[in-house]
Amino acid sequence: MIDDISLRILKILQQKARIPNVEVARQVGMAPSAVLERIRKLEKQGFIDGYEVRLNPKRFAKSLVAFVSVKLKKLDAEIKVGQTLSRLPDVQEVHYVAGEDAFLVKIRAADTEALSRLIRDKIASIAGVRSTQTAIALATYKETARIPVDKIEKE
Repeated sequence: MIDDISLRILKILQQKARIPNVEVARQVGMAPSAVLERIRKLEKQGFIDGYEVRLNPKRFAKSLVAFVSVKLKKLDAEIKVGQTLSRLPDVQEVHYVAGEDAFLVKIRAADTEALSRLIRDKIASIAGVRSTQTAIALATYKETARIPVDKIEKE
């Protein structure tokens, strides 16, 4: 079970994963050693999957965002196609979605030419892929991996 203090710790860590443990402890009113123990417990229980740095895509020539719908030839190709898509470096997200027997894939690329090459040479050539349809983001107003932690479902 997770309590309110652990939820507060998770909120703090989502805002700034590199925050010093002493500062987290100050914000929740606990000893640093107790906070560290809670964080380790949250990691062990699977509430925290890991920590990562968010890089500025413009600094790496990856400012173009596209969402590609990838339709399958047969349903039984789902796992293999999903795993293959997941291994492509420019692919950020792969979701198998209901209704169309398709994947929704988020891609970051340098420009439309690089995107076109990726779709043509890598995605469309995957065995089991029937077709693709692409939507290019013209602007991004929100992009996050944060999860609201106001409450947690009881197990």
